[in-house]
Amino acid sequence: MTGCLLIHGFTGAPYEIEPLAEHLRGTTDWVIKTPTLPGHGETLALKGVANSEWVKYAENELVQLMKECEQVILIGFSMGGIIAGYLASKYPIKKLILLSAAAYYVNPKQLLVDIKEMVKDGVKGHLQENELFLRYRNKITDTPLSATIEFRKLVKQLRPQLKHIHVPTLIIQGECDGIVPIKSAFYLYNKISSEQKELTFLPSSKHHICHGPDCDELLKIVDRFLHN
Repeated sequence: MTGCLLIHGFTGAPYEIEPLAEHLRGTTDWVIKTPTLPGHGETLALKGVANSEWVKYAENELVQLMKECEQVILIGFSMGGIIAGYLASKYPIKKLILLSAAAYYVNPKQLLVDIKEMVKDGVKGHLQENELFLRYRNKITDTPLSATIEFRKLVKQLRPQLKHIHVPTLIIQGECDGIVPIKSAFYLYNKISSEQKELTFLPSSKHHICHGPDCDELLKIVDRFLHN
């Protein structure tokens, strides 16, 4: 039996990777797990939550899945990608997929483009139709500064472990990502020690890569990597 653990991003929830999780549920007989990290979910409660709690929770989910399944695949989105990379350096998983993984954070150039689009939509009275505004309006008000500091500490602490990853790894990055810059994907590719590793860019995708216009292509790339 094969298991697959998908880890969402900072201030996110399983919906971030749900299109991919649903695809895997529909095309395989694998055990698919999409846990919600402490303090995360539809209603954020991040105040007082340490980054070690996010890592430990994901680690416990992986350990339980490894007890249930003969082999396990790890998939991580954004911050979840950094956590997945750390776990892949520590446990004998089969394959690793990193989606918009946040080895670096905030792409100022693309973020400026996105903000200009939001302003333009606001002037036209179409702000409620702007995808980025709808995704981030609640996060901005519900995310305490302490949680953002914990996130940055997590990345700083776990990034050195990436060189210990030796399993086959697929890295996918959206070229229009205003949150995680393209240099993050290149950093991951160069840092990871796996002999089998792939780096793919999706030209029209922003940060939420599983919900972007290239999603069908993403699913094809993931399928090819997982089944070859």
